[in-house]
Amino acid sequence: MPPQPAEAPHPRLLVAVLAFCGVVVAVMQTLVIPLLPHVPALTGSTPTAASWLVTITLLSGAVCTPVLGRIGDMYGKRKVLLASLGLLTMGSVLCAASSQIGVLIAGRALQGAALAVMPLGVSIMRDELAPGRLLSAVALMSSTLGIGAAIGLPLAALVVENADWHTMFWVSVGLGLLDIALVLRYVPESPLRAGGRPDVLGVLGLSTSLVSLLLAVTQGGDWGWTSTPTLALLAAAVLIGLLWGAHELRSPSPMVDLRVSARPAVLLTNLAALLIGFAFYANSLATAQLVQEPTSTGYGLGASIVVSGLCLLPGGVAMVFLSPVSARISAAYGPKVTLAVASACMAAGYVVRFFTNHQLWTIVLGATVVSAGTAIAYSALPALVMRAVPVSETGAANGLNTLMRSIGQAACSAVVAAVLAHVTFQVAGRTVPTLGAYLTVFVIAGAAALLALAVTLCLPGGQAPAPYTVGQDRTAGAAERPPAALAQESSP
Repeated sequence: MPPQPAEAPHPRLLVAVLAFCGVVVAVMQTLVIPLLPHVPALTGSTPTAASWLVTITLLSGAVCTPVLGRIGDMYGKRKVLLASLGLLTMGSVLCAASSQIGVLIAGRALQGAALAVMPLGVSIMRDELAPGRLLSAVALMSSTLGIGAAIGLPLAALVVENADWHTMFWVSVGLGLLDIALVLRYVPESPLRAGGRPDVLGVLGLSTSLVSLLLAVTQGGDWGWTSTPTLALLAAAVLIGLLWGAHELRSPSPMVDLRVSARPAVLLTNLAALLIGFAFYANSLATAQLVQEPTSTGYGLGASIVVSGLCLLPGGVAMVFLSPVSARISAAYGPKVTLAVASACMAAGYVVRFFTNHQLWTIVLGATVVSAGTAIAYSALPALVMRAVPVSETGAANGLNTLMRSIGQAACSAVVAAVLAHVTFQVAGRTVPTLGAYLTVFVIAGAAALLALAVTLCLPGGQAPAPYTVGQDRTAGAAERPPAALAQESSP
């Protein structure tokens, strides 16, 4: 084996910059949630149109994350990372400069595409960092999804209550430009490339199937789960998905290598990611709404939007401090054990949520326990993916894993909305969810966490991931690691 070059010139700054990019992208995903009730009056639109500010971000993120991850593997992760941040900045400019709902939706679509920053950042870390730094760095990068969400909600709520709502998008523009400048300065481009040509049919097939599925899931509550549009979209998602799978299996350069994805180590990790995403999102959705319910309900606290957002802030802080703990557990016992511990922690958090709903501090405690489990889980998932796929497919594989988390969050949003909309009672002329509706949400989310635990225990092997040498064959621009190393890393 030829001598290996040193890791990136500024490894700590590289990790800090990529993690900061992740936090900014995650903040963008949740930025408009406190604004949604006010959007119809601010833009002259309808509540249905306003809901698309969230839906379109989910759709564009779901489509772009695996696609841009694959393009990064083929043409350069740093280039695609910069392009993703450019889309985020362009989307922020559109939202900051207009009050037209159509322009805002277009801007949010561009912001959603930046979700690909997460798997691209993990892939860059794999290429550039020494083995001793890799696990902790990946753990921090993966946790930024939860950290950004916890920070973004209270900050956005403060802006909504105290300033012009366009301000938060102008701040987003500044953060996007800062991200781009930092990446240009501190993030190098790896010469590692995957071979092959762009799989255009694969991109179109996956995109169409995902859009059909997520539209049905996110809009089914409004359209009716047995309505013709919902059923037609679900049927289209299945049919197109099957055709796409057949094409990918025949393609010499597939967008997603289904043979690798079908390995138990990859398949079960992605299923666990979907369940973890579901369990995580229920915590954010239910907490923000529960504490704002009026005191006349007998259980609500009548809290403001800002207070409801601040309830999630301790969970974000816990994520920052727990990501290195997750890395230490993975280094000592393997990421399978880490993910099992995380799933059990999330389930325990929902037990706390179920029995403590009448005081603010107990609600915050339960939400923080769930967030702690989420931080550990999100840190372990990329480590499980990386030890099961070739280095040339890291971006695409982590993109697919991030996509599964997004699908879990979309499914959670639909389930939570359905439960809270149908288990209601009348208070002071208003229809509000019962306490039982929130408890049902906690039971469902806790069950998802327990199911994630069961899936994790079925993962093959429990050993720590095989060591990875920085920039393997990078001087030759090799697309793959040597066969012996690849076999060691990919073995379950």
